[in-house]
Amino acid sequence: MIIFPAIDLKDGHCVRLQRGEMGTATVFNLDPAAQAKSFSDAGFPWLHCVDLNGAFEGRSVNAAAVAAIRAAITLPIELGGGIRDMKGIAAWLEAGITRVILGTVALTNPALVKEAARAFPGRIVVGADAKGGKIATEGWAETTDLTPVELGKRFEDAGVAAVLYTDVDRDGLLGGVNVTATAELARSLSIPVIASGGVSGINDIAALVAANEPNIAGVVVGRALYDGRIDPSKALAVAIGAQLKK
Repeated sequence: MIIFPAIDLKDGHCVRLQRGEMGTATVFNLDPAAQAKSFSDAGFPWLHCVDLNGAFEGRSVNAAAVAAIRAAITLPIELGGGIRDMKGIAAWLEAGITRVILGTVALTNPALVKEAARAFPGRIVVGADAKGGKIATEGWAETTDLTPVELGKRFEDAGVAAVLYTDVDRDGLLGGVNVTATAELARSLSIPVIASGGVSGINDIAALVAANEPNIAGVVVGRALYDGRIDPSKALAVAIGAQLKK
């Protein structure tokens, strides 16, 4: 299982939100590149990055901060937030981003996601962000009638690298990851699933491992790392242990 430390960008700063609401932002670091270097030095194998302003505005806004992060570390990076056309996808991949996360556009323009997955094999992630069990779009500001399983099924044979499942109702609240919903999604799809939202401690990571669902490929961890609830070395030990058991 891969642990993805998260950097969420708002106005060029490293922040965490609660339930995706911009008014709840807590600034944890004014220097995202330094934060990325800290995660890299801690031994994490990937970085998860989201342009929050971009998610709401439908275009990349924190490009300078993302570029600084890319220059500061050699880790693979997955990036989401406001990437909604082939030009933007290609530009970020050419700029050294390893994988792009497509959320809103996965619902509004699934043909684009499939086109991108064909053009860039293994480098497209579908974002399945859910409020009350239904897919949320436009920076989580709007909710649809579609479930994460239904969304994921649309891309079963498209060649996407993963489905990033975020429980918006838990995001940033340290209330515990939604293991049940994550495992259900992973069992329902052939696409690897990454869990996100609500991780509060090592026990959440251990619970995902204990679900014994091989299709759960990783977990995104945010606030619990920033406030010290999760020790990176202990979290990585749990993840490595899970990989050794496979």
